[in-house]
Amino acid sequence: METLRYGTHPDQVVDVTFPPGATTPPLVVLLHGGFWRVAYDRVHLRVVADALTAEGYAVANVEYRRVGGDGGWPATFTDVGDAVDAVQAALDGRVDLARVAALGHSAGGHLALWAAARDRLPAGAPGRSARAPLVRGVVALAPAADLAVVDRLGLSGGAVRELLGGSPTTVPDRFAAADPAVLGTPRARTVVVHGLLDDVVPVEVARSYCDRTGADLVEVPGTGHFELVDPTSAAWPVVLASLRRVLT
Repeated sequence: METLRYGTHPDQVVDVTFPPGATTPPLVVLLHGGFWRVAYDRVHLRVVADALTAEGYAVANVEYRRVGGDGGWPATFTDVGDAVDAVQAALDGRVDLARVAALGHSAGGHLALWAAARDRLPAGAPGRSARAPLVRGVVALAPAADLAVVDRLGLSGGAVRELLGGSPTTVPDRFAAADPAVLGTPRARTVVVHGLLDDVVPVEVARSYCDRTGADLVEVPGTGHFELVDPTSAAWPVVLASLRRVLT
């Protein structure tokens, strides 16, 4: 495993793994969840990174500043944008930049969808890119994809308001720059995978996002929130199939 640094803060790092013997493999940019809070980090997705590497993917497991650890608005967003750009620049020639996918779980699913739409952000928004990101596909697993719905449901004790520093009425400009559901249909091939038994981020969040953007939704029966990032679960083949689909 290699660790790349894209800033001076301890959390501005990315762990990169490569499949043995592969030349220019496809790249998965992996974004962990945890409702954007510092209590949760990239370590809990190392098992996912290892499983994907075993499938022939190079994996960039991204860390970023989070609420309670110098993150939140705007740092979380600038970090994710900077990390994606830095990974692609550092790995140019070592991975196939025509086959890059963003894969995120929960809050990381939200960030993966957001990162693929950075060219659609309002002028001056944190993380905005003047050109479309080099992301061919996005797989969002149980994502907190529609921030207005996540806020209305009060998920995880108002995590969205912690992230953005206010409500849709008090900081509407931040919601406009942070919510993938208002950014339109993704340019990248996008699949949202959500368990029907998810009681952490209910499936209605994914349904609202997909209704608003036209993204494809795969609903997985008998599946909760965390099975989607468990390579030993019955839901894992659905995740792999979705990843192959967006990179085909």
